[in-house]
Amino acid sequence: MADESNPINEEDLKELKNRMNIIAQADPAQYHNDFSLRRYLKAFKTVDNAFQAILKTNKWRVEYGVADLENNKEIIEKYGDKARVLRHRDLIGRPIVYIPAKNHSSSDRNIDDLTKFIVYCLEDASKRCFEEVVDNLCIVFDLNNFTLSCMDYQVLKNLIWLLSRHYPERLGICLIINAPAFFSGCWAVIKGWLDDNTTSKVQFVNSEMDLCQYLIPDVLPTDM
Repeated sequence: MADESNPINEEDLKELKNRMNIIAQADPAQYHNDFSLRRYLKAFKTVDNAFQAILKTNKWRVEYGVADLENNKEIIEKYGDKARVLRHRDLIGRPIVYIPAKNHSSSDRNIDDLTKFIVYCLEDASKRCFEEVVDNLCIVFDLNNFTLSCMDYQVLKNLIWLLSRHYPERLGICLIINAPAFFSGCWAVIKGWLDDNTTSKVQFVNSEMDLCQYLIPDVLPTDM
């Protein structure tokens, strides 16, 4: 969904498209559509910065093997209870990534494999975007039955890095539901890693009635 408060300069978009078209002739895999280019321009501000960020993302995607992650059944099955991209969408059409934090243990995970699973989920959710309508995601952290043993700052750092560097402006809103009172201490740490734009997208939801402003509560899984 276009952010009318921060419109993209159409001349900048044209220049970025020209640069991308030149390298796409040599390597079609380098191509990004207009929606992607707009997201990079919004996130990185200038044509030069956006172009360099896209090249870094393209290089990372190849080296990380992003295209092959959907075939990595071992990781998908091993971490399948950590997150799920739902069939349903939020009220404005965003794909929903649901994360039941109670299923995570910071002492029982392989950080590299779990990060690959996170990328797999971000890829899956991004592919489900109806970009002409809305091109960003709704991430729901469900903190029901959350304990401090579930808190994993390194995993969150990895997620924040991925969203900022390789999935810029893909996060539309992050809902934190069922947060216990002690989570405020965790949030004070996490908030320090976020820029103002990202922080503004994080919403603490304290009741089912409030949740109904964003999505239909019945779409959230009860089997995880």
